[in-house]
Amino acid sequence: MKRFLVILNVLLLSIAMYAASAVDKIDPPCWFTGMNNPEVQLMVYGKNIGNSSVSVSYPGVTLSSTVKLESPNYLLVYLHLDQTVQPGKVKLTFTQGKKKFTQDYELKARKRKSADHKGFDASDALYLLMPDRFANGDPKNDQVEGMIENKVDRNDPGARHGGDLAGIEQHLDYFKDLGITALWFTPVLENDMKGGSYHGYATTDYYKIDPRFGTNEAYKELIDKAHQKGIKMVMDMIFNHCGLEHQWIKDMPSKDWFNHVDYQNDFVQTSFKLTPHADPYTSNYDFDQMNNGWFVTAMPDLNQRNAHVYRYLVQNSFWWIEYADIDGIRMDTYPYADYEAMSNWMKELNEQYPNYNTVGETWNPEPAYTAFWQKDSKLAAPRNSNLKTVMDFSFYDKINTAKNEQTETWFKGLDRIYNNFVYDFLYPNPASVLAFLENHDTDRFLGETDNFPMLRQAAVLLLTTRRIPQLYYGTEVMMNGTKANGGDSNVRKDFPGGWAGDKANAFTAKGRTPLQNECFDFFKKILHWRKGNEVIAKGSMIQFMVQQGVYAYARQYNGKTVFVILNGTDQTTHLPLKYYKEILKDKTSVTEVLSGKTVNLTQELTLAPRESLILEL
Repeated sequence: MKRFLVILNVLLLSIAMYAASAVDKIDPPCWFTGMNNPEVQLMVYGKNIGNSSVSVSYPGVTLSSTVKLESPNYLLVYLHLDQTVQPGKVKLTFTQGKKKFTQDYELKARKRKSADHKGFDASDALYLLMPDRFANGDPKNDQVEGMIENKVDRNDPGARHGGDLAGIEQHLDYFKDLGITALWFTPVLENDMKGGSYHGYATTDYYKIDPRFGTNEAYKELIDKAHQKGIKMVMDMIFNHCGLEHQWIKDMPSKDWFNHVDYQNDFVQTSFKLTPHADPYTSNYDFDQMNNGWFVTAMPDLNQRNAHVYRYLVQNSFWWIEYADIDGIRMDTYPYADYEAMSNWMKELNEQYPNYNTVGETWNPEPAYTAFWQKDSKLAAPRNSNLKTVMDFSFYDKINTAKNEQTETWFKGLDRIYNNFVYDFLYPNPASVLAFLENHDTDRFLGETDNFPMLRQAAVLLLTTRRIPQLYYGTEVMMNGTKANGGDSNVRKDFPGGWAGDKANAFTAKGRTPLQNECFDFFKKILHWRKGNEVIAKGSMIQFMVQQGVYAYARQYNGKTVFVILNGTDQTTHLPLKYYKEILKDKTSVTEVLSGKTVNLTQELTLAPRESLILEL
């Protein structure tokens, strides 16, 4: 009897180990014919699926290899697609002993040639918004059964508030009226975490829109409708980390899928000091902590040096471009991921989509550090990031310091801005640098004030200088707040009018205060003036040293000139125009763009406190 029980246990164990089971899912959900790389990686999920052998039956498709990982619940299947392969359903046959089952995998035709994917550039004005905090267009998805954080509470600053894709879609005409040409959302992929899931930066499924925002199809339809209104879409992605509730961390495919996997006994957090990438004297300890440490305890650090992890992430970015027709990518925490892997990703993406654009978050206030990360930078040679656009945290830092200063002392007030652009010689392409006054991780530019002249001047600078400008939702209606007065939630407030029953509706002129309307009308006028303006989009730049607290610069293209003059003081300033003779030449008067008033250019210019002039010569 004892021997019988032993044999029975062995048989049951064998059955458990080798029993064929259906595939739970495959990433990516489908693939596309005609891609540059003929090989596609399929990550197959299923209980004990790793014990299967695989065969393929479809014209033009062959099995390159299968890779069994440490966990038996994953199997990597690499397929080779001939250039002549046609769209259709590929039959995959999984065999375990004497048992077999099949799974169809769809190949789709690409909508258009890769070169037709046009990215964002300096002709655009990006508008960053947080979907959860913008507008609730479909209250039915406020609660989704099975999600960990399954409630909406607008009285709790850190909870989900119910904004969604439907709410954004319902306000596409608002963006068009304002003059926005590109939208950037904080991440919309599934973020099934215990807390803080509203912000989206802890992905738990790379191929699924969070159901509390909508569906994959709803995201795709939103982008189609935005395109019909001339608005591009930039997708926020995160390759550095995922969320702690991701299936990969619950059932780790392999020990080298993540960095510092012994997080429960020996948690290693990143230092958040990004200098080791460029520091010629950095220690191995400092580099490892910065590069491989986890961002926070809830965000496991992915190992992009693992070739299978790398391929998964690359394919994910290509899939969203092909499936949803996104026009650009914003890559979160860019320097925290592996340099070589990210460089290779950008090289592949640039080759597949030559006219595309990706902006990387490179949070450091030093221009030399930011320039180090831009494609073809001599500062990083012989390495090359292949990253076309970087974020100008130096500009952000200096404009937010300068707004409270007005001395003529060097390196203060608008002189900080002048000096920021002095270092443009470090960038291979200064026009492909993204500038901003504020975003979801910073204080609002207004702080806790309603200082419209200060905001107006900063916006004139942002929207006329040699950069790709990015606005933050609600700036156009004077939304303010600081982290010191309420944490992240105080700079991520709900947009007024985005919810039924809101006391104020800032989406309409009637629902805005007189000051909000003045601010909105200003942004609308300058954004529409900027749209299609080649002098601003493509022009060279000549800047003048700050005189009497006044900063001036010219943008020039094809014989046309736009001259911008900013009084950075709270006093009326009488400015001799001899400083700018090379730009003004013999002009005696000109009409100012925003006000429509005639400006006398004979000898001396009188500027009101914080006055900003845009002159088309």
